[in-house]
Amino acid sequence: MKEAKALTITYLVQTSLASLNGSDKEADNISSIKKITCGTDQFPYGSAQWVRRALRDQLANLGWELSEGVAATIAKGAATTQQMPDQYIDDDLFGFMGTEKGGDNQKGSATKRTSPVRVSPLVSLERYMGDLDFGTNYMSVAAGGTPNIFETEIHSGFYRGTVLVELDRIGSGEGFKKDLLPEEKAKRMKALLAALKNLWSSGRQTRFLADISPKFIAAALLKVKNPIFLESVLPTSKGINTELLLETVEDFKSETIAVIFGARKELFNVLPENTLSLGESFSVIDNWIDNYYL
Repeated sequence: MKEAKALTITYLVQTSLASLNGSDKEADNISSIKKITCGTDQFPYGSAQWVRRALRDQLANLGWELSEGVAATIAKGAATTQQMPDQYIDDDLFGFMGTEKGGDNQKGSATKRTSPVRVSPLVSLERYMGDLDFGTNYMSVAAGGTPNIFETEIHSGFYRGTVLVELDRIGSGEGFKKDLLPEEKAKRMKALLAALKNLWSSGRQTRFLADISPKFIAAALLKVKNPIFLESVLPTSKGINTELLLETVEDFKSETIAVIFGARKELFNVLPENTLSLGESFSVIDNWIDNYYL
């Protein structure tokens, strides 16, 4: 375990009816969702920044204090955080970039921490069928107004996402004057795993409450930094494409220290052999983390 460099988890979520990540392209009172185009088809997705925001929010729900936003000190500079990774888990896991305005005739400075947690967008594996939810807002009628008609793009199906964590950079490196203790590194990593296990986004949940926690995971502890399952987890009409997963495991046998599959088993008729329940699989990954850091 000590020779590991990264942990990667590719996961599937399933929604029955959702409007996950809004787009800014609104026309004729239609609230859009983000989509990519492949040929003549469009596929909804939740952006990587949306996934990272969801993970941060879940860390806060789990009781972790997050680094507060700080306004930029230079013109057109982006807002940043406290930039204290030794104190704040999100500055450690998700990195930051800040710029400081220089004094008289002095050049400004910049500080950064490259995020050791890399996330992919959460991309639907099923195309958008053009479904819309119709609604009417009557709130202004009592005051003499007219009902306001609106529509919202909705979608259902499997979405796939991946997280890759550079284990050797958690609690150390950029932004740190001194490495965190191994116990604190393990604690932060296991908090991230708990956030992923309970992934939930606050956006568009009042009318379209959706469960985006993983229903299937393929996880690997690696000697290299490569999200090996990112394009290799595919649902089929019967379950999961096990041949593709096993081919991937065999291809990266020499770079892999451990592999595990976990699932909400009753949702899939076909799963890889020795697939554990989701709870059991996350417990195994927690043990990997303890064995790596402690």
